[in-house]
Amino acid sequence: MTETVVNTAPTSATAVVPDVRAPQSAPRGRRNSGGRLRALDGLRLLAALMVALYHYGGRGGDITVAWGSSPKVQFPTLHSVFAYGPLGVHIFFVISGFVICMSGWGRSLRSFFASRAARLMPAYWVAVVLVTGVFALPAVVYDAVTPSEALLNLTLLQEPLGAHRVLGVDWTLWVEVRFYALFALCIVLPGASRHRVVLFCSVWTLAAALAQASGEPFLDLLLMPKYAPFFIGGIAIYLIHRDRRDITAWGILAVSWLTGQHIAVSNLWHSDHPGQFSYRSASVIILIVTFGFAAVLAIALGWLHWADWRWLTVAGALTYPFYLVHEHLGWVVIKYLHQDLGVPSAATFAATLTAMLALAWLLNRYVERWATPVLRKALTTPGNTGKGDAVRRAGDS
Repeated sequence: MTETVVNTAPTSATAVVPDVRAPQSAPRGRRNSGGRLRALDGLRLLAALMVALYHYGGRGGDITVAWGSSPKVQFPTLHSVFAYGPLGVHIFFVISGFVICMSGWGRSLRSFFASRAARLMPAYWVAVVLVTGVFALPAVVYDAVTPSEALLNLTLLQEPLGAHRVLGVDWTLWVEVRFYALFALCIVLPGASRHRVVLFCSVWTLAAALAQASGEPFLDLLLMPKYAPFFIGGIAIYLIHRDRRDITAWGILAVSWLTGQHIAVSNLWHSDHPGQFSYRSASVIILIVTFGFAAVLAIALGWLHWADWRWLTVAGALTYPFYLVHEHLGWVVIKYLHQDLGVPSAATFAATLTAMLALAWLLNRYVERWATPVLRKALTTPGNTGKGDAVRRAGDS
């Protein structure tokens, strides 16, 4: 699900994944002393854990090799709950729409690009190298990509070029990158304003629907009709964050929720059939999508300002690296603990989650904390940035 950093001014996984600081223009009573929306950090980690539960116990495929049998056998009841985990990605996209609109408001194109690249790439590069190396070990049973494909994966262009992915979750990063490009060209480059953002949301909503109806692959690639309502909904929530009386923004949010829930049901629902891994209820899908929109909205309106616990900042920092490494490295840990050491399923599940969170902490501590500011500085020419960009650089993390 995506990378996220929100800065100190109205201006960051992955999914997928931005930082979470309230803008300077945030309404009174909605900021903690550090200007950080810590509840959004917690929501991001919750979304990442939903995805992890799905990858470990809510689907078939390679995870069956890791467990030695289907998760249906390992978790006879819970596997049907874990199967709703993909909706964590939809929640990520709502968060991303909110955060990217916040982080792009009043920012130069150079600064916006530097912020996004510096936030996404360091942990991603290390995760690609780490997973490639582990999968190349003789003791690991999973197929490794070719050296050429591994190198291509460092560019994040493996999806459009048809190469195998090193990280199973990186398809969501490709979705995020396309959203960043659209937002940068339509909003950041000409300069953010309420009128321009409203027009962008309205045109994208209609264009995405037309792209879906046309069946044209290029339009689908460009306009992302399966995911556009979630990004647009997040953008509308940011407009409401700026002015809760903005009726147009409320209307955009309503349309985004209505289309988003239908798209989620269409893509994830299936009937209760022996050939399917698990049954997903349309009503539960709608409830989870509604929760995602409502939770981000509640945070934007300041209703969760009481959730100001410092540990949520740590949770937010772990979300992106955890999201990157948990799936494929989790297979290796599960196989070792459950099949090789005979650790019971529930204990293996908990231990694997803990191990991936610990690895995420290491990546954040020893990669992101130093590499992100270094890369941002390298991509941003100080002489060409304004005072506002300097302030935002200091707040990014």
